[in-house]
Amino acid sequence: MGGPFARSPREHSDEPLPGFKLAYPMLAADGASCGFSGVTLGRAHVYRAVDDAICAHGSRHACPSRWCDCGFYCFHEMGAARDLACEPDHRSAVLLEVAASGRYRRYERGLRYARQRVKTVRIGRCDCGRPAELLADSGAGSVGWRRLLPVCRNCAADRPVLRPERFAELAGGVQVVLEGSPTGLGDPPADPTAAAPAAAAPAAPAEDPGTVALLSAEIAVLHARLDETLVRLEEVQARLDELTRRDRP
Repeated sequence: MGGPFARSPREHSDEPLPGFKLAYPMLAADGASCGFSGVTLGRAHVYRAVDDAICAHGSRHACPSRWCDCGFYCFHEMGAARDLACEPDHRSAVLLEVAASGRYRRYERGLRYARQRVKTVRIGRCDCGRPAELLADSGAGSVGWRRLLPVCRNCAADRPVLRPERFAELAGGVQVVLEGSPTGLGDPPADPTAAAPAAAAPAAPAEDPGTVALLSAEIAVLHARLDETLVRLEEVQARLDELTRRDRP
């Protein structure tokens, strides 16, 4: 099978490969360490700033396996990760710059790989639209871990919060960047009584770029796995033909 989703050989890298991904910041129940959880596959698993991938399905094979969707995932380009962050379900995620190493499989838009080091954590905006300054308890999480939510000081109110520099320390010394206003929307007008500009005609609803990015990534993985399955079937068929020829008189 050819095209952009054609199977690539198994690859290994001792030198770190750059990548970008989304994750939820997590705080251990005892407050002594921080980590991250995925936004799609492996959401129930919390990993550290430097960690090895494990199979989210509980299998003991080495990651990433050609017969499984296990392993860490990342995009080649930061823009692809930012597109995914537009998806409403991922607005509370942070953007990670990572270094991937070990076994990996390359796809059109990114990598699936065995070992990861988180270099930089980029925190965007609060749900209210203001630049986030703190990480607050979101009320969600998994066993032994609390999920943190980027918030501004106004929205933090009296909730338990963690300062970005403290998160960086508890995560093992990663760099944390408060991005402020990466959306290009700008700040609200200084005078709230100023007349608003005439409303433009409503535009036709556009396809959510975050949804498109997520579906494209999932399709790439499915195509790659289908291709590998077909190759394996061809190998089995060839072996069967060889055994059949040997048994003929």
